[in-house]
Amino acid sequence: MASLRIASWNINSVRFRMEIVERFLTESAPDILCLQETKVIDSDFPHAPFRALGYDHIALNGQRMHHGVAVISRVPLAEDDRLDWQANGEARHIGVRLANGLRLENVYVPAGGDIPDREANPKFGQKLDFIERMTQWSAGLSGQPVLLVGDFNIAPLESDVWSHKQLLDVVSHTPVEVEALARLQAANDWVDLGRQFVPPPARLYTWWSYRAKDWLASDRGRRLDHMWASRDVAARAVAHRVHEHCRSWLKPSDHIPIETEFDF
Repeated sequence: MASLRIASWNINSVRFRMEIVERFLTESAPDILCLQETKVIDSDFPHAPFRALGYDHIALNGQRMHHGVAVISRVPLAEDDRLDWQANGEARHIGVRLANGLRLENVYVPAGGDIPDREANPKFGQKLDFIERMTQWSAGLSGQPVLLVGDFNIAPLESDVWSHKQLLDVVSHTPVEVEALARLQAANDWVDLGRQFVPPPARLYTWWSYRAKDWLASDRGRRLDHMWASRDVAARAVAHRVHEHCRSWLKPSDHIPIETEFDF
C-alpha cells in the first residue's frame, strides 16, 4: 500500500503568508495541500515557491482580493472542476481526481455575516443556500471514492467550540447551521475524519480569532475546518493531525492546517 498525506488550510492570503506556507510544507511535507481564501487571481498565483519545494501540480480557482481555492500537489492531478455553489461566480470550490481514482473536493463555505437571520442578513441566507447546493451534489456521489476538505465555517458539535452556551446565537454554531450541515453529511454518509480520530467530547479547534490578545491563553477556539470522507476512503485513513502550533507563527492565519494520512 502507498501512503498519501493530504492537508487543508485556510491561509487568509497565500501571497501575504507565503513564508509560513513554505515553512509548513518544509516541516510537514504533505503530498497535497488544499488552500482556501487564497485571495489572488490565477495569473498572479505564486507558483515558483511551490515548485521549488517539489509541488509541481497546481490547480487553481482564484479571485481578486477575495475567496479563492487551490490544490498544491506532488502527485499528478486530473479533472479540474469548479462548482458554483454560491450561484454568483465566487471562487469557492475546486475539485480534482488523483491517479488512484480518489476525488478530492476543496471548498470554502461562506462565513455568513454576523446576524443569524436570513431576512435581516442576506449573507446568512446565501450560506444556507450554498450548503443546500452542496447537499444536492453530495446525494449524487454514491459509490464514488471522495474526500471533501476545507473551511466549512460551521462548528457542529458542542465540543467544537469554546462555549456552546455563549455561541448558540453566533454565526458558525447556530442550530440552523448545524442542522444544515447534518443534512449535508447524511446526503453521502460522510465520515467526519477529525472526530473519527478525536472522538467527542474531546476539545478540537482549528480557528482562533485575531481579536484575542493571547489566543493560546484564552483558547476561545472553534472547529471550522473539516475533512469528510466517503466510507471507503475513511477506512483507509490511518492518522489525523491538527497543527495548532502554526497559529503562533509569524503573521499567522486565524486558521491552522489539518492533515490526514491514508494508506491506499
